[in-house]
Amino acid sequence: MVSKNTICLWYDGTAADAAKFYAETFPDSAVGAIVRAPGDYPAGKQGDVLVVEFTVLGIPCMGLNGGPGVKHNEAFSFQVATDDQAETDRLWSAIVGNGGQESECGWCKDKWGVSWQITPHALTDALADPDRAVAKRAFGAMMQMRKIDIAAIEAARRG
Repeated sequence: MVSKNTICLWYDGTAADAAKFYAETFPDSAVGAIVRAPGDYPAGKQGDVLVVEFTVLGIPCMGLNGGPGVKHNEAFSFQVATDDQAETDRLWSAIVGNGGQESECGWCKDKWGVSWQITPHALTDALADPDRAVAKRAFGAMMQMRKIDIAAIEAARRG
């Protein structure tokens, strides 16, 4: 992978598993090089997987098996724009159903603690509606949701 800017995500020995899951779940995603440690290090031994290069939706990433010292949090998330309810449902179910966790307003975490926003275009369009009353109704509907329900957003938009 040759990229001037790469997202580095810290894992506790599971970077290869995470990269494989992302590659199987998201389009335009793949696992690239796997680099093994040339010597022992604080979180592992020589020969262990140290770094995994991968892409998620075309974004270059690196998984670093740095050990248990650093945890993911909501300050970083992947925001995935979906086209319809079927895509929203599929991605949400893949993340949450594979040991992940639901949150509010389209947010969820995968089993490694990485945060995801599964955000239908219908929601972002509604929130940006020039009629601020329409946007406020859509926002109110979203605030009651975990996974985004496009039909409910559209109903709120119509009033």
